[in-house]
Amino acid sequence: MPSRQVLVVAAIAAVPLLLLVLQFVASRRGFEGPLQSLWSDYAGTPASVSVPWAGLALALIGLSWRRRFLTLGAAVALDAAYAIVRVLLGGPLTFGNGPVLALTGLALVAWLGWEGRDKSNALHAAALGALLILATKVGDVWLHVTVWAGPRVLDRYVVLADHAFGEPSWLMGRVVAALGPQVFAVLHWVYIELPVAAMVVAVWQLRHVVRRGVWPDHYLVRTFLTLGLVGPIVYVLFPVVGPVFAFGPDGHGLQLGDYWPHAVPPLDHAPAPLSFDAYTPRNCMPSMHTAWVTSLFLHSRRDTDDAPAPRWLRWGGVFWLVCTLTATLGFGYHYGSDLVAGFVLCLTVESALRAPGRGWDRIRVALVGAGVTLLAGLLLSYRFLAVWMSQHALPAGLIAVGLVAAYAWAFHATWFARSRQTEPPLPVAPAPAG
Repeated sequence: MPSRQVLVVAAIAAVPLLLLVLQFVASRRGFEGPLQSLWSDYAGTPASVSVPWAGLALALIGLSWRRRFLTLGAAVALDAAYAIVRVLLGGPLTFGNGPVLALTGLALVAWLGWEGRDKSNALHAAALGALLILATKVGDVWLHVTVWAGPRVLDRYVVLADHAFGEPSWLMGRVVAALGPQVFAVLHWVYIELPVAAMVVAVWQLRHVVRRGVWPDHYLVRTFLTLGLVGPIVYVLFPVVGPVFAFGPDGHGLQLGDYWPHAVPPLDHAPAPLSFDAYTPRNCMPSMHTAWVTSLFLHSRRDTDDAPAPRWLRWGGVFWLVCTLTATLGFGYHYGSDLVAGFVLCLTVESALRAPGRGWDRIRVALVGAGVTLLAGLLLSYRFLAVWMSQHALPAGLIAVGLVAAYAWAFHATWFARSRQTEPPLPVAPAPAG
């Protein structure tokens, strides 16, 4: 096995190579590439406000309080200056340049001017912040890749398989519509700000890094980035656009009817791939929002040393989980089948990454292998057993949900229940004499 240092160097070298390849693909296909988007963060109009600030917040973890305030002040000043100049030149009032510039300056200063633990902590944290920002750039390009890689989508099959899960998208679509615009606005904000919530959990997990000088073996950022690397590969293997596009008002004339969310479409027992437009991303299967928010929920339950997390964090994880799943279904972006696949993907990746010091023992290999097999089985069932699942909805649903529940139980028994069993027992008061 290559050494850890070799793996780190290879990973660092792979990042610019990936960006260059995706930029080349984007330029050939006529859409904005990651390097163009990154340049906009430095000298133009940023694509996002929250993501650059979330990246800088992660980078601040590796600094002393004095250096945090200095870096944060520089980011605020730069952001304000860029915003003023942009508005004076007739551009939009937005922010996001300052944190990217401050993060870059921090990495350069730490690399060239600091030594020892200060340098390693700062560069480690800055790398996490930079990866968060770059991951969003890569993700945006990949959505374009899914379009030209999947000109025909498989929504006809997924909607049949979704009968086995009770058509939850149609149900939640009606619920969200009935709750009104205020609830819709809250759900939308929670949905799009998932990276910010992940940053909060990650900052809490890494809060002792500077004082103790030790980074935990496993924390949320590792899972988030791995999910973002693995999950979207399935987009090009199983292209799906979602009910609001294939069966609703956002299909740009290519939808199969105006069904979502007021009426479930009739069963089509002779499904076929559906030709769709050249700009709607095929990013439904699996639901990455479900995978990411499930990992956020798991990491909000316990600290990196298995101690229980504070109540505010645990309730925050529950709130983000419930709201994100509600929005994912209620906005018509996903079928229930997508959520089930995303949940299994999360538990599989978590099983591969948790407790790295444990190594790849028999239990980990079995758990990861079972997760990969279950995810593959679900995808194959959605594609080749969709008609059977719609005709035998109850047994199909019970089988699928039962297998997923069994896998979730095995995951909990391996990574959570055992940690409780290893905790020291509570002291027992001695019985009174006599």
